Amino acid sequence: MTAPEPTVLTREPGGVGTLLRAALPGVPGVNLLPGVRKGPASAFTGLAFAREGVEVRRAHVDAYAAVCGFPRKDTVPLPYPHLLAFGLHMAVMSDPAFPYPAIGTVHLENSIIAHRAIVVGELLDLQTSVGAPRPHAKGTLVDFVTTATSAGEVAWESTSTYLRRGQGDDDAAGGLVVEGAPSGGAEWRLPGDLGRRYARVSGDFNPIHLHPLTARALGFPRQIAHGMWTLARSVAAIENRLPDAVTVEAVFKRPVLLPGTVTFADTAEGGVHTFALRDPRDGSPHLLGRATPA
Repeated sequence: MTAPEPTVLTREPGGVGTLLRAALPGVPGVNLLPGVRKGPASAFTGLAFAREGVEVRRAHVDAYAAVCGFPRKDTVPLPYPHLLAFGLHMAVMSDPAFPYPAIGTVHLENSIIAHRAIVVGELLDLQTSVGAPRPHAKGTLVDFVTTATSAGEVAWESTSTYLRRGQGDDDAAGGLVVEGAPSGGAEWRLPGDLGRRYARVSGDFNPIHLHPLTARALGFPRQIAHGMWTLARSVAAIENRLPDAVTVEAVFKRPVLLPGTVTFADTAEGGVHTFALRDPRDGSPHLLGRATPA
């Protein structure tokens, strides 16, 4: 299927207004109002948004590195361009044509392909596109495909797969499987304000990450870490052993409650790293991933 023609945004999307537009369709009653009401999933064929000439700013990169455990360098951490594209994700989710509210849409998997290192100060053209939904055993999946282009060449790309729970299809294709993920490893203690710290850097102020009260209102016992923080922190633990051109794939298995403690372990064979973030009490996985040289 042909990708939709992108809408080019002249200023950075996001902010409180965009977050509200993305969240309001999940509020009963309000979700029936004109301008809030979502179109039917059966009619959705895709959306795309883009920004041009986005500068990779030193202060923002350094703030992200500090929260996620990366060293300060003149090139950006591998997952960092996801932050630059987060507003584009929200632009898609807040569009009335996108059939699902942001609240309750679960980030299930993420893959990143870095073709080369991106330098601080570089200008990037960003685009995020979403095609028609596809079936899953527990509901419906949508893939947010993002590219970061510089001087006409793709430097970085990613696919964020989100699940909308509902009537599933038992015959649907399975998702990412990471075999041989290690157990044990280093123990990390995560503070209760981690979600708020990452939100200030990323712009992702989903209430499930911010405070026990807002998290409980949405079905969690207390606030949870951002999935992309757990991926970033895992990559930070092995980034000095990864080449500039690499593919990183991860599946998010269980949320990490804050404050909390997790273990991280990594094994390498033939240049391929397999890693896991687990609950130290029973070894159950929060995240499983692998990094493969290009």
